[in-house]
Amino acid sequence: MSGTSEGPTPAADFIGPAVTDSNHEASRRTGTDARDPCRTEAEASDSYRSAFAAAPLAMAVVDREGLVVSANAALADLLGAGPGELTGRAAADLVDLASDARTWHAYRELLRGRDARLRCARRLKHPDGHSVWVQVTVAPLPDGADGVLLAAADISARRELQGRLRHLQMHDPVTRLPNRTLFFERVSAALDVESYESGGTGRIGLCYLDLDGFKAVNDTLGHRVGDRLLAAVAERLNRCADEAGYGRASSPLVARLGGDEFALLVEDSTGTEQLADLAESVLTALQEPFDLAGQRLSLSASIGVVERQAAGTTATGLMQAADTTLYWAKADGKSRWTLFDPERNAHRMTRQALASTLRPAIDRGQFVLEYQPLVGMADGRLSGVEALVRWNHPQFGMLTPNRFIGLAEEDGAIVPLGRWVLATACRQARRWQLERPDEPPLFVSVNVAVRQVWDSDLVADVAEILAETGLAPQLLQLELTESAVMGSAGRPLQALQALSEMGVRIAIDDFGTGYSNLAYLSRLPVSVLKLDGSFVRGFQYEDSGAHPSPADEVIVEAMIQLAHRLGLTVTAECVETSAQAGRLRRIGCDTGQGWLYSRPVPPDRISELLDCPFGQAVGNA
Repeated sequence: MSGTSEGPTPAADFIGPAVTDSNHEASRRTGTDARDPCRTEAEASDSYRSAFAAAPLAMAVVDREGLVVSANAALADLLGAGPGELTGRAAADLVDLASDARTWHAYRELLRGRDARLRCARRLKHPDGHSVWVQVTVAPLPDGADGVLLAAADISARRELQGRLRHLQMHDPVTRLPNRTLFFERVSAALDVESYESGGTGRIGLCYLDLDGFKAVNDTLGHRVGDRLLAAVAERLNRCADEAGYGRASSPLVARLGGDEFALLVEDSTGTEQLADLAESVLTALQEPFDLAGQRLSLSASIGVVERQAAGTTATGLMQAADTTLYWAKADGKSRWTLFDPERNAHRMTRQALASTLRPAIDRGQFVLEYQPLVGMADGRLSGVEALVRWNHPQFGMLTPNRFIGLAEEDGAIVPLGRWVLATACRQARRWQLERPDEPPLFVSVNVAVRQVWDSDLVADVAEILAETGLAPQLLQLELTESAVMGSAGRPLQALQALSEMGVRIAIDDFGTGYSNLAYLSRLPVSVLKLDGSFVRGFQYEDSGAHPSPADEVIVEAMIQLAHRLGLTVTAECVETSAQAGRLRRIGCDTGQGWLYSRPVPPDRISELLDCPFGQAVGNA
């Protein structure tokens, strides 16, 4: 072989390094010229051709057309080919470089002379039937030689080890089920656009379950029994998944997400019926007793079910919906499955939005008060008003108390809100008094939550507000619900007594709906009973054409007589017709409140209603 450019260039010409200093020393001792180019190239060619052929790393020299010029024995052995069989074959076919567009493009660029390096992993089929994982590296030949050098390293053992490690990382050691990480990988893959657009139903379903009472098993029998129970649950879930996947393209994926939480993922679901059947089968399977090392345990589960189009769904959104629905299943009584309801979820989201903005709304002045007249039955005069708070929400509009008072009581915002309502109502009552100095002043009735008594010094707040506004204590009435007042003891009872001694009137709201302890009622500092509207609605007479309710008549009359004998006055809520008002007046009711007289209105309308002839029952403002 010569080092000329005539004929095919030997592979060693492309991979041999420059002549080393040791070559010069050898030439000097033999009396030859170490710098003889022909002698040097020939020696290098022979030396590195031998190195190329004997190298343990599988290699091939590939020309610009992508054909193998020369391949060593290691590559032939790796691919299961005989000596010389690889020469002239397309290198890309040997190591599957055309299987994906990105790799194929990079390889073609290298053949065109781009100075870069390509590295990829490929799974190749050996002629004897087994698979081989190889790491393929393609790089330009050194010193500007024409072509590229392809090397392939057998990484099967490493891939196998990586596979075992990944399995351990992606599976739960107790149940051997896929864990949260693998589960979310599968969910993300199922929601990938290419996945659901390439075929299938384009839908996805999820059963998210939590074992009811599992903590008690751990606490009483120990974690070892708890782990056995989890493993037994996993077996039953797998069995349910296999049965659900029978006759279908695939079975649901069962995963343990942590603790006693499991999930069954249904890719290409056919609708809510399929998910409902799966959830029902899981409930049935888990309700069968478990026999664990002599322990017979009973178990149930709560399941949240979500089924929807894959398009537009995210893994986070799917899990949030499933988590919300699981919460509903538990709140609805456990041992059941509940289907995701967009309307119910929208209500929950609205509730959360209101809860998060309630306290700031107080400081921003978003609350307003409306007032509903309290009318004397005997003379038809407007004697007082009930203050009713409204939230003028910038997003949801004007909200009535039933939308936010419960939230305020839960997080304690009722204390600052209640203080604001009390101060605003007293200030307004004092303003009406100053505007009509010659008329009997209106009293104002304000609702008070029990938490206001427990979490604040209500007595001090009332005293301070009355002093600031100049309103007489007798013109303030505080309303508490029957259940709150009847259960009063300790601090609440002391607060009510202190307020009563101050001159403030105490009213029991919605009276008749709870379980009244009448003996206890006589010892409470209460001055007014407000009959619940459910009793008054039975008083439908001539102008409505409905039949009267004798039971309601007897009950209301008895309550009015009882209240009067205890020295209390009675207010009837929800008075809507003149017939109701007439009957209530005849049986001795003191005060009426309802749409017959007026709906809740802004404070300026109350000034107008002061001149309204309520005695003729025409005040339908």
